[in-house]
This record gives sequence, C-alpha cells and structure tokens, in this order.
Amino acid sequence: MTDIKSPVNPLFLRDEELRYGIELLFYAYRDFTAEPDQMLAKLGLGRAHHRVIYFVGRNPRISVTELLRILKITKQSLSRVLGDLIRQGFIVQRPGTRDRRQRLLELTDKGKALECELSENQRQRVARAYREAGAEAVEGFRTVLLGIIDETNRDQVLEGKPPRRA
Repeated sequence: MTDIKSPVNPLFLRDEELRYGIELLFYAYRDFTAEPDQMLAKLGLGRAHHRVIYFVGRNPRISVTELLRILKITKQSLSRVLGDLIRQGFIVQRPGTRDRRQRLLELTDKGKALECELSENQRQRVARAYREAGAEAVEGFRTVLLGIIDETNRDQVLEGKPPRRA
C-alpha cells in the first residue's frame, strides 16, 4: 500500500499524477458505497434511493423542487425513486403550508433508522481517514473536493458546511 503521508510530487499536474488522483477517487467511492449498497440491495433499493434518503434526512421538509436541484436528476427519475421510498414507508410527502401544490419530504422513523444505518460505516470511514490525515490535510481535501464541484454549485454546497473551529 502506498504511504498516504509521503511527500507530494511537485509535478502533481502531470497527466499520470492527475490520473492517479482520478483512480483514487474511483477506488474511494467504490469502498465508500460498498456496505450501504449491500444493505440497500436487500431492500430492493439502490444508490439513487440512498442519495434521496441522505438529502431528505439532512434537510427535513425539503421540497421536491429543492431536492431535484441538489440531485440534478429528472423529475421522472426522482418520481420513481421517491415512489419506492414512500411505498416502503421510509419517506412521507406532505403539501406545503403556504402553497398546497408544493410537496415537502421528510423521513419517517423507519427512514431515519435506515439513513443512520446506511451512513454509520461511511461516517466511521471518513472519521478514520480524517484522524489519520490530520486537520491540515482535511482542509486541503475539502478544498480539492470543492474545486471539483462545478463553480455554479459551490455556494449551495457551502451552505451545509460545518462552521470552522477557531
């Protein structure tokens, strides 16, 4: 295994270095999603369901419109996934208080339990990696991830960022 604390190659913008970074992202994502994927498969659900559960859990009473903006998927795709989650009792959908046409989404107790179960392994993975890397590396990692996100979406992502510790 490569030592992740080895000095950074000063030629980090060379093609091979960039490709290595891309590979690391692919491998990290594979392992980051493996356990939740197995849990979801037992319920007949997939990653799209996981993303909806996660963001509805993080944003109780989120509107369908806002969820579509976050996920960047079609209404048709969300409708299918949401229908599955509502039928299985993980999410409830209620009309808005001001605009009855608005649909607000919230996890049920069953949905909250599933979200917690799906995210626990991921939280542990991220916590372990953060501890091993240290605060400076974590800040650098966040900077790199934000740099990968389309500039037009960064403000939206930063809204959910935890406050900096002084």
